[in-house]
Amino acid sequence: MSTELPVTPGADPNVPVEERLASLIENLSSYIEFYHGGSVKLIAFDGKVAQVEFGGACEGCPLSLHTLHGWIAGTIRQFFPDIVIEEAPVTTGG
Repeated sequence: MSTELPVTPGADPNVPVEERLASLIENLSSYIEFYHGGSVKLIAFDGKVAQVEFGGACEGCPLSLHTLHGWIAGTIRQFFPDIVIEEAPVTTGG
């Protein structure tokens, strides 16, 4: 019987931070998609600030900022305390 702790997204220092961060955000997005019909995606990361974009039911939702700053950023801070999470600027095609 193994007594090892489960692997967390920030656990393996040999994997680049951006890859571990993207993996964590994908896991959060899976939860959001399953329970709320929305999604969150890592758009940009400069080593300090991560920009994410909402999709699905989260796009334009009045509670998306609460989701971003409360739940998503709070979860990410547990694994990556120095990373700041922001919503990516909205771009318009044309």
